[in-house]
Amino acid sequence: METLIEVNKKEESGVTIFHFSGELDETNADKTFTSIYEEIGDFAGKKILFNLEGLKYLNSKSIGYIADVFSNIEDNDGQMHISNCDDGVKDVLELVGITTIIQTVDTEKEAIEAMV
Repeated sequence: METLIEVNKKEESGVTIFHFSGELDETNADKTFTSIYEEIGDFAGKKILFNLEGLKYLNSKSIGYIADVFSNIEDNDGQMHISNCDDGVKDVLELVGITTIIQTVDTEKEAIEAMV
């Protein structure tokens, strides 16, 4: 059975925002990130925000996908931020070092202001 994850996309001030709710794990990571890659498209000059406000859990595969999205964005002169992590998710991202390579801020507003 697939774990519940919902990812909603919106645009604000030229920033594409993906808002995550639920859990990312082995049952849904591939499908979820395949969809995100399709939504982003060519990566060229894109400004991407992953708002993790509703994310309660993520596994190592999901972290790998996040790092890969960032790498593609960075290689194509774009920007990416992460915002609104709950304490557990933020602890995991800090533990694996993602927060040292991807700008991580407290609020969606801060991230948008930093990228505009």
